[in-house]
Amino acid sequence: MPISQKIVCALTLAFAVPLFFTARNLRGVGQTTTAAQQTPAAVPPTPAELAYIDTHVHFDAKVVSDPSGEVDAALQEMAYENAAKLIFMPGPFLPEDPNRFDHDAFLAAVKKHPGKLAFQGGGGSLNVMIQDSVRSADAGPEVQRKFKDRAEQILRDGAVGFGEMSSEHLSILPGQAYETAPPDHPLFLLLADIAAAHGVPIELHLDVVPQAMLLPSGLKSPPNPSSLPENLTSFECLLAHNARAKIVWAHAGSDGLGYRTPDLCRRLLQAHSNLYMEIKIDPLELGKNPPLAADGKIKPEWLKLFTDFPDRFVIGTDQHYASGRPMTGPQRWQMAVLLLNQLPSDLQRKIGRENALRIFPIAETK
Repeated sequence: MPISQKIVCALTLAFAVPLFFTARNLRGVGQTTTAAQQTPAAVPPTPAELAYIDTHVHFDAKVVSDPSGEVDAALQEMAYENAAKLIFMPGPFLPEDPNRFDHDAFLAAVKKHPGKLAFQGGGGSLNVMIQDSVRSADAGPEVQRKFKDRAEQILRDGAVGFGEMSSEHLSILPGQAYETAPPDHPLFLLLADIAAAHGVPIELHLDVVPQAMLLPSGLKSPPNPSSLPENLTSFECLLAHNARAKIVWAHAGSDGLGYRTPDLCRRLLQAHSNLYMEIKIDPLELGKNPPLAADGKIKPEWLKLFTDFPDRFVIGTDQHYASGRPMTGPQRWQMAVLLLNQLPSDLQRKIGRENALRIFPIAETK
């Protein structure tokens, strides 16, 4: 990013105005919806009409004790979903989490199935290093050297991206932690440069806050703070820092605060050609801006957004896969497939498959 742009970002930030289903064997993760945000009418789970790529999935266990079993469970479910490929990643961990893990915990099991599975890394290491740096206020040369070394090792291991990284992650579920780091923190900017140099994306969790605000009712403090910092300005600074860095903004369609509207998504997509978005719909926590109406149909404003930016969306369900125990309940993949199957065939191909093949360094699957 040119020095002039860096100055603009820094000054802008400094003076920003505080402005249904039945399921087979896997549960979704989320909160109960309100009466006004009911899950679309119950229908049998239906496979995707087009074999699709899910760019954002996790192992269900906090500790990956049986990676081969969890991979087997995912492979079995893929056939039912008509998923062509899954991209696994660790969640974004905090330094104090004793159960944190990174891609190396499941690396061997995933690599046995290169035609079906791929992975991202960094949630259990790079994300932790960013959190440490924020707390210590130390992002100096030695910290950056160690961060760069770790990022490059993740890529040497075969990762197709860095994820899941977290800037603003609200605590919504019981026992869930709160995470915060400015999107334009020096280590995030460094990661953008590394990602751009190697042609891989950054998978970013950001609960967008367009102006400083008190914590909304319904969210607990602690662990959430009593007020939330504005982060939209610094997010745009990250996007502007390196136009070759592909930033995949996770969880479009799963909005806990209410500010990730189609209008905001449209403005950011118009302004930043390196921004991409993953579609996630949680049947147990539809949030405030779900793309599906109560009858299960795509809302017109979301369909218009997908149509106007057909090359910028992928499926990223945030589905969790587990082994060794039966799991029931509505599934995130079912909601994504419900949306995908309603799209015109050209959009189905792009959002379900082709965009993922452009954004991630993964091979075509048959």
